[in-house]
Amino acid sequence: MVVALDKKPSHEVVIVGGGFGGLYTAKALANANVNVTLIDKRNFHLFQPLLYQVATGTLSPADISAPLRSVFSKSKNTKVLLGEVSDIDPKAQKVILGDQVVPYDTLIVATGANHSYFGKDNWKEFAPGLKTVEDAIEMRRRIFSAFELAEQETDPETRRAFLTFVIVGGGPTGVELAGAIAELAYQTLKEDFRNIDTSEAKILLLQGGDRILPHIAPELSAAAETSLQKLGVIINTQTRVTNIENDIVTFKKGDEVTEIASKTILWAAGVQGSTLGKVLAERTGVECDFSGRVIVEPNLTIKGYKNIFVLGDLANFSHQNGKPLPGVAPVAKQQGEYVGGLIQLRLQGHTLPEFHYTDVGSLAMIGQNLAVVDLGFIKLTGFLAWVFWLVIHIYFLIEFDTKLVVVIQWAWNYITRNRRSRLITGKEAFLGPQPVNKNNPYQATETKLPVKV
Repeated sequence: MVVALDKKPSHEVVIVGGGFGGLYTAKALANANVNVTLIDKRNFHLFQPLLYQVATGTLSPADISAPLRSVFSKSKNTKVLLGEVSDIDPKAQKVILGDQVVPYDTLIVATGANHSYFGKDNWKEFAPGLKTVEDAIEMRRRIFSAFELAEQETDPETRRAFLTFVIVGGGPTGVELAGAIAELAYQTLKEDFRNIDTSEAKILLLQGGDRILPHIAPELSAAAETSLQKLGVIINTQTRVTNIENDIVTFKKGDEVTEIASKTILWAAGVQGSTLGKVLAERTGVECDFSGRVIVEPNLTIKGYKNIFVLGDLANFSHQNGKPLPGVAPVAKQQGEYVGGLIQLRLQGHTLPEFHYTDVGSLAMIGQNLAVVDLGFIKLTGFLAWVFWLVIHIYFLIEFDTKLVVVIQWAWNYITRNRRSRLITGKEAFLGPQPVNKNNPYQATETKLPVKV
């Protein structure tokens, strides 16, 4: 039975998604004469740019999360609902949430993006991506289990596979993961094991394009590559992964085909719009691009529906320079603030010019004291870029207590070069010596794995 919620007399704004786009729209409407309903399948806002630090043991999930009810506890016009929207009725102006129908006058859809394996969804089992807390915990489990199981492994080839880490994708996530794992293997864990030398670990970064970090200036991309190589990361550009199966990554560079045996394969290569993009396309006729992102109008509405906005990673906004805006936090933040202001002006009979993104620059962490920052008018590398990276990421964290905890944690890690959150948790937390199971990539087995480099 579907139960309709009572509609309040003032303007009803429904926001689906508590990421940066949805969060900053709600914050922009916090004191407006509207009722705001924020719906998310999680009860917290997640700062995704720092997920890789959870995956590599620097921070815990709580350090980069903020409960949505806490964020909006003083915004009396804002209601938070926990649940997943399954359908949208644009003609009746309602969203379907479980057994409830939530009416709206204005709808904002900002549900982000998921992993894309380019049609090879079976690779997901062997190469997890990094979009959620669960993803980060699973990556952390795999990374630290690999060292633990290598410590107990007697077969040299299998041990080598445990100590081989393959990251697919040379964007910011892939670069930051590669740098963090290299620091773990060559610095943090170096004195912690007795049967293995963690500095013998091999970290490979595979990038399909001709350079890593293709969204930043070429000279900064080159600087990042040099820094990663100094950390010990092996970088393969113009490389296409052709198969991932049975702990073997097969990739092609030119005419050369290479197989690498690895127990820890991490995916950072592609994204696709969330399923609500497809729902919107079916219900409204709006077009989506090849990645499942919704094609939006210059004011972030969708064609034919002036009261439906799509923001953030789910939106394809190509009106500024002919290319979609990148799926980064500043884009979603600015879009949320714009839409919040536009809604208020519309209620007063006014409007705003079309949305224009102000590029605040691009940045990526390579390792301790190493980063690259591209602000357009200035480009930084090394220590100064690293400090700038820290300041910017602290600024974007939502809750003050979270910022304080992260600052203290980073300071402690800097002094001690240690990572306190090196916890192996999750399903089947640690997989030690057990009966052979060929389907379990984290179980020490007697299988000898071929390695071709």
